[in-house]
Amino acid sequence: MKNLRVLFLGDLVGKPGLRALFVGLSSLVKETAAQLVAVNGENLAEGFGLTPEDMDKLFSMGVSMITSGNHIWQRDELFPMLDSEKNLLRPENYPPGVPGHGTAVIEIAGRKIGFLNLQGRERMGLSVDCPFRSGKKAVSRLREQTKCIIVDFHAEDVREKEALFFSLDGRVSAVLGTHTHVPTTDERILPGGTAVITDLGMCGPEDSVIGTKPELSIRRSLTQLPIRMEVHDAPAALQGVLLEIDMETGKALRIQRVCRVPEAS
Repeated sequence: MKNLRVLFLGDLVGKPGLRALFVGLSSLVKETAAQLVAVNGENLAEGFGLTPEDMDKLFSMGVSMITSGNHIWQRDELFPMLDSEKNLLRPENYPPGVPGHGTAVIEIAGRKIGFLNLQGRERMGLSVDCPFRSGKKAVSRLREQTKCIIVDFHAEDVREKEALFFSLDGRVSAVLGTHTHVPTTDERILPGGTAVITDLGMCGPEDSVIGTKPELSIRRSLTQLPIRMEVHDAPAALQGVLLEIDMETGKALRIQRVCRVPEAS
């Protein structure tokens, strides 16, 4: 296998996102001829976190890699899985001693592809280790096994995301932004052969405020009270990108945005 086609989907939000994935993933894989599917799963459990049952459902649907971000810590019952399930990632750049791991390598048709999960520091409300330094160290380790590496950079700040793009250009196959739930139109391949996009968007309800009920977001903005957001129960879109990677060089050959609204989602 010379080239690998990877379907990487954005933040999966609640039951609407899960329904859309259940209904639409198989046909989307056939349409794109994807050979591997990855998804950011940190918002599946009512918008906040991931349960072990959620994880099992994703793997049973054909997802090979689950990445995450700052909300992965909101379901304590998942902590043992973060340690034991090699294809479930939390951001690499958390301090030592927390559960889980931020890198993994998958073998497909005798070839290896690495995954790295990082979290940004700008406007995220948490103090984590530097994603640039942690990322470079992790990439060096992964490149001992493969040149094909995909990075999920879970971050809020566009400047920080774009800086990481160029920091890792030529060292990884792709750097894909997640977290904001809004797909951007800046997908491109940098001079060193790294495919990038600022945000993949989400697998979640379209007529919503980043997946949540609009009326709650309006009330929160008007009152400035810490009203808990709830997932909006509405038809959902599957958003992300299709990557094509040269398995010999690790360079990206193609990045294409994907957006589908499965029927009866």
